[in-house]
Amino acid sequence: MLQQVDRVEGLQRVNNFVVKFANVNGSGSASANALFAKAVLRMGVASTPRNIFPSNIQGLPTWYEVRVSEAGHLGARGGGVDLMVAMNPQTWDDDVRSIVPGGYLFYDNTKPMPASKFREDIVILGVPLTEMTNAAYSDPRQRQLFKNIVGLGSLAALLDMDVPAIETLLAELFRGRDKLIAANVQALHMGIDWVKANMEYPIGLRMRPANTVGDRIFIDGNSAAALGAVYGGATVCAWYPITPSSSLAEAFTRYTGRMRVDKTTARNKFAIVQAEDELASIGMVIGAAWNGARAFTATSGPGISLMQEFIGLAYFAEIPAVIMDVQRSGPSTGMPTRTQQTDILSCAYASHGDTKHILLIPEDPHECFEFGALSFDLADRLQTPIFVMLDLEIGMNERLSQPFTWDDNRKMDRGKVMTAADLDAGKKFGRYLDVDDDGITYRTYPGTHPSKGAFFTRGTSKDRMARYSEEGPDYQENMDRLLKKHRTARKFIPPAILTKASQPTKLGAIYFGSTSAPMTEADEILTQEQGVALDLLRLRGFPFGEEVEAFIAEHDKVFVVEQNRDGQMRSLLINELEIDPKKLVKILHYDGTPITARFIAGAIGEKLDSEKIIPLRKVVS
Repeated sequence: MLQQVDRVEGLQRVNNFVVKFANVNGSGSASANALFAKAVLRMGVASTPRNIFPSNIQGLPTWYEVRVSEAGHLGARGGGVDLMVAMNPQTWDDDVRSIVPGGYLFYDNTKPMPASKFREDIVILGVPLTEMTNAAYSDPRQRQLFKNIVGLGSLAALLDMDVPAIETLLAELFRGRDKLIAANVQALHMGIDWVKANMEYPIGLRMRPANTVGDRIFIDGNSAAALGAVYGGATVCAWYPITPSSSLAEAFTRYTGRMRVDKTTARNKFAIVQAEDELASIGMVIGAAWNGARAFTATSGPGISLMQEFIGLAYFAEIPAVIMDVQRSGPSTGMPTRTQQTDILSCAYASHGDTKHILLIPEDPHECFEFGALSFDLADRLQTPIFVMLDLEIGMNERLSQPFTWDDNRKMDRGKVMTAADLDAGKKFGRYLDVDDDGITYRTYPGTHPSKGAFFTRGTSKDRMARYSEEGPDYQENMDRLLKKHRTARKFIPPAILTKASQPTKLGAIYFGSTSAPMTEADEILTQEQGVALDLLRLRGFPFGEEVEAFIAEHDKVFVVEQNRDGQMRSLLINELEIDPKKLVKILHYDGTPITARFIAGAIGEKLDSEKIIPLRKVVS
């Protein structure tokens, strides 16, 4: 039985390592894994967990990776694992291979394993978890569940973690169930005591208290966007379950149940409908918005494909709608539980014919909340569908975020709505009449006036007064006005954020969404290790503002970093801004795993080296 084998000197790192838990799906390990990540946070050290799971219901392997970074890096690190907690025989060989030289393998050594299953360049940490839980518990389910907590205790001792912090987390998790709290604390100490009695501890990877978390909160992007929708005034959600967006609608259900129920009558002041499919859900959203409600749906790429015709209707009939797209790998079913940024073009130009849609692109849960609320103002102001472009990496994984703030004096922007008083005062109403020369027309809500302000909503061509027309000039005028409205939208879209290099440079990088954290870290690597200075521009929406065009004009080469195969954002920049394609250099990552700083730095280094722009040292990706 291998217990602790130090064939090599193990890695020596404090508050800077990656732990990966290899689990069997359905084994009850999720709670213990999350406790580990939160215990790191309670020690004042940034931790970023990621669930890696299959798209089936139960049985296939799952992983939970936690990056511990006192420096505050929140992106996936890449480059292997420092400590592997190997609990799944099915993935053992791959899991062991993923450990970096000098790294650590933690496993349940109750049953002996042949020496061929180990590596000579890693440190072996064996703890008899099954043996201990079998001796302590008779119920099979208890044995399995408490084995996870015993394992957590063992890791706490090995990594010199704050045990009282874990005990506090257990008390919070099982608040009001004192027996469960006591039983879990007992299991935790079972693992701690065994390690202290039988192993050398702590190991080379260890924790120490720090103060890098501050007042930040820990939340996933889907929950943040759902809360933003509540604050943004959404009262209708129609959706169809699809990974990775389902938890967004479920979070909206929880929040409205707490915040949108009349305290006097106990009546719900919201409507949530799980529709029969994506077509029905977007149809309900458009119908509700036409009636004046703030309505949205949550979906992913396949849902966007199915919604195309209804999206075109909302664009051409000019009906507000919000679509929260949590992107995943495609095409078709693709990899439902893997992340990508693959819906940029399909959303920007959704539906047949000439369309241009508004995209909001958050980088983290804080912006998911902000853009979730803003999207409803924009939908009403611009009378058009608004896409909030999350992805699985942002949407389903918890991460540190700045606290959400809200101005209680903020008023909803309902845009150009003509009231009964306006109509009685003699104001001219034409549903598609552009009186302000900004492409945005006035609308009325159904039932505004008994005899004035009515119009026929249609997906066919019409004139300024909403009358059916197939006259070419009427159609062209309407299409030109819609384009003008899209240009007007530029002043309402969150501007791109510029980060200047510490020295003048003619090289730039454009990035967006979940690429933000690894791009920031990659910039540090390029500057410190390769001497490469980059100006950075983070896109936050489409249509692009003047600052995007100016940024590209000011640089000789601009790397466009994105997570898809075809360089969709690059194509959008070229098409919309008429940029010379040679000026925009693709940096593409699309294997379904989160893009990493090491990959970005390595890819940019290779591009610079191949084009002999400047001499540099390559970073291994």
